[in-house]
Amino acid sequence: MPRVKQAPPRPAAAAARPARWNDVQDRPGKWQVLIRRQRRLLVPAAIGLAALVVIGVGTLALRLSGPAVGGGLGERLGASTGLLGLRLAHVEIKGSVKTPEPLLRAAIGMVPGMPILAYSVQAARTRIEQIPWVRAATVERRLPDTLIVQIEERRPFAVWQHEGRFRLIDHDGNVVTDSDVADFAGQLPLVVGVGAPSEAAALLDLLAQHPDIQRRLTAAVRVGERRWNLRLNNGTDVLLPEGAERQALSRLDELQTEHALLDRPLQAIDLRLPDRLVFRPQAAPKETAPNPSRRPT
Repeated sequence: MPRVKQAPPRPAAAAARPARWNDVQDRPGKWQVLIRRQRRLLVPAAIGLAALVVIGVGTLALRLSGPAVGGGLGERLGASTGLLGLRLAHVEIKGSVKTPEPLLRAAIGMVPGMPILAYSVQAARTRIEQIPWVRAATVERRLPDTLIVQIEERRPFAVWQHEGRFRLIDHDGNVVTDSDVADFAGQLPLVVGVGAPSEAAALLDLLAQHPDIQRRLTAAVRVGERRWNLRLNNGTDVLLPEGAERQALSRLDELQTEHALLDRPLQAIDLRLPDRLVFRPQAAPKETAPNPSRRPT
């Protein structure tokens, strides 16, 4: 029986392709395979650990702070920082010239040794700005143990006379103080009457544009809370119209330049009427009869 020869099997195409170097380089290492397999578990575990740390720190702070510090979590956490040495020991005050120091320190309310992060800078600022001399204030912490207090004081603008009392007022009409007024009496203009503080700045700013009138001013008197009278240093009263002070002062300045009106012996200059001027001369002094000589007895 004749033998039948079988052809050898053909090799597969994949087996016939030789291995490449890039195939070896692209294979992940053992640790990379492990990290990829455990990635879904590592991320939640890290988040959970961070949450446990935060909860632990907060619980410890609440236990250490105690109920005497306050009910807020922020206050208790701030109080607990005192254990780390963050306690108040110094205060630096800047910008204070006229503000009474006892009032200022009482408003600051700094207690040496208290935790610096438990100190409320906002509450301190509110208390400080209630002092009449203080226009604005800032309060800052400087770790580990210092408070920085910067204040802006009000600038006295005029002296206000009302009901026999004298007070210093600022440009906004706020009363600064009723003490130490004598120190400013010769430097600041005098305004008189009810409602004068709130309206003084507008009038005095206008007078600054007319220096010849300004230097003669003794007092500005508020009349009926509506208009002003100017008392000059020669005893003359200038009656200004309501709401038209600018025009009246310009008119008066022209009359002084052309006719030296303010140098005349006048009791009053009435500028309230737009179409005419009214002058009132000073009264002549009364002559007194001579005393008869006494006859000798």
